[in-house]
Amino acid sequence: MKAVILEKPGKFVVKEIDTPEIGDNEVLIKIYASGICTNDVRDFKGECNYSYPRIGGHEYCGTIVSMGKEVNKNHFAIGQKAVQYIIDDCKECCFCKSKQENICENLPLTKTFQNPGGLSGYCGFAEYINAKAEDVVVFPDDADFADMVFTEPLACAVNSVNHTNIKFGDDVLVIGGGTMGLLHVMLAKLKGARVILSEPMAERRKKALKLGCDYAFDSINDDIVSRVKELTGGHGANVVFNTTAIPAIAKQAVELTIPGGTAVMFSSIHPNKPVEVDMGAVHSFQKTITGAVSPTIDAYYQAVLLISKKIINPAELIEDIIPYKDFGKAIALASQSDTYKVILKFGEF
Repeated sequence: MKAVILEKPGKFVVKEIDTPEIGDNEVLIKIYASGICTNDVRDFKGECNYSYPRIGGHEYCGTIVSMGKEVNKNHFAIGQKAVQYIIDDCKECCFCKSKQENICENLPLTKTFQNPGGLSGYCGFAEYINAKAEDVVVFPDDADFADMVFTEPLACAVNSVNHTNIKFGDDVLVIGGGTMGLLHVMLAKLKGARVILSEPMAERRKKALKLGCDYAFDSINDDIVSRVKELTGGHGANVVFNTTAIPAIAKQAVELTIPGGTAVMFSSIHPNKPVEVDMGAVHSFQKTITGAVSPTIDAYYQAVLLISKKIINPAELIEDIIPYKDFGKAIALASQSDTYKVILKFGEF
């Protein structure tokens, strides 16, 4: 099979490697589409401490083309459209046992991140991938591969929203109007909230309003603190989602959280510098600060349902679909600050 292999930061090759073999409890998925994530861009630039050579890509989807002899034929069949839960959870640590498999303590030790002498990575930038049947979720036949690509990123946003208790009529502030920020906008609207976006790019503010956002402010030219406080009776938002990597914005997110409210640090802080927070206000006004990272199994399944039932339509967030052989063009586009989701195409659809 063909795969896009990152040999070292900034250098990739498209080359032939062995198609994965499957075990008795595994399926082989022919990948049709794979999204490029911000972390893939950071991999490409060498900003992550992972081993090389590496095959990136964790937002992939395709069809089942073969199955191990012990795979349950009542659940899976050749030809089904499918995605894979990508967290290689050990199922043994205290986090896995408490339904926090997305922060499995053994995950950093897997070949996903470190595999000296071999290939590391999630391996979604390739034509085929083997997957444990227990990690596979199928889509209906009428599902679009370009929509299915959003399963993992949407699941991350679902996990983020699940860390809150958004009520009907709540004010929700989303900071950052990129792909992940706008997925938060869409989910918050489903929860019955009034949604406010803070975003410097006019085109992104316009798209947010099209997707149901109630107010979209210019974070450069507007006084965001004043605008949000004005809208909320001087209190701030019940829930604030920070989807940016900027340390100063994390501080602002806490400031704009209502007493008794929740600030969610969704994005990784990059570079990861300490953030000054008024902990006195956190104490006195009972503010909650929490993080949200990769999806749990439950959040992943919820994302499949949201997309397969067309409750969430992610098509508005597709920047371009580019053949995998043009990976250089695709990663350059995905690296731009004003783009949405760039998708690699490994098969015709």
